[in-house]
Amino acid sequence: MVRAAVTEAFLLQLPDVDKLSPRMLGIDEHRFRSVRYFQDPASRTWTRFEPWMTTIVDLDTGQVLGVVDGRDHKGVGDWLFARPLEWRLAVQVVAIDPSAAFRKALRMWLPRTAVAVDHFHLISLANQVMTETRQNLSQQVKGRRGRAIDKAWAHRMLLLRGGDTLSCRAAARLEEVFTLDDSTGTLRAVWKVKEQLRTLLRTGSLEEAAAAKNVLEELVKAAARPETNRLYRTVSRSWKKSRCLSSPAPQQGRSKQTTPQSRTSNAPHAGTATPPTTNQLFS
Repeated sequence: MVRAAVTEAFLLQLPDVDKLSPRMLGIDEHRFRSVRYFQDPASRTWTRFEPWMTTIVDLDTGQVLGVVDGRDHKGVGDWLFARPLEWRLAVQVVAIDPSAAFRKALRMWLPRTAVAVDHFHLISLANQVMTETRQNLSQQVKGRRGRAIDKAWAHRMLLLRGGDTLSCRAAARLEEVFTLDDSTGTLRAVWKVKEQLRTLLRTGSLEEAAAAKNVLEELVKAAARPETNRLYRTVSRSWKKSRCLSSPAPQQGRSKQTTPQSRTSNAPHAGTATPPTTNQLFS
């Protein structure tokens, strides 16, 4: 079975990309195996090799367009540079994670293309901030790692769930965490930051988004934590560098699929008079 899968992957042929005219691209990196170490026979020194590759897909169809080695700007940039100018000019939207390397490649070879930062990665960053804060607080306040007797550790997954998705019982357990195991009030403050980011991503107009971002800034200041400050800087960079995209916004998850399926988008072409929304800033 493994041999058949390897053979099938080896025989997979990508289409003649230059003959296609993709409108929306998704770019994401993948780690395809564990880290390997190789020793130079001459110098006897060991070198660490990170097994990363980057996949470029057509978000309209799910078709894999290219796979490049590594996850830096050079691999993606070289791939884009190899495309004809007409091909690059036809691309209207590129969905990426908050990657500085990918942004550098896009600034060089797709400077006029709108860039979307997908919801998945931003919310994942917010959840990571919530987890790091809980872990750091446990060390700072209790001088140890979390244990099953700690409400914050026992219900740590509740801290990562959206507040609007909690049942009455789950909401009550979450309130117990804040009441019994959050003497400094920091966990509640960081949780409010996470929830406000989700609110920002759900807004339907630029005016609502700007107001939600202002509230997010105030909550970040109130939390006064390095974790939330880092998150807000990431959101601000995405806010400044992302352009107005068509709605509905492209989904970055396309580039993670190993067996892409067809997908039809009814998004209007970029450059039309469609009013931009927040989904057009953060896909």
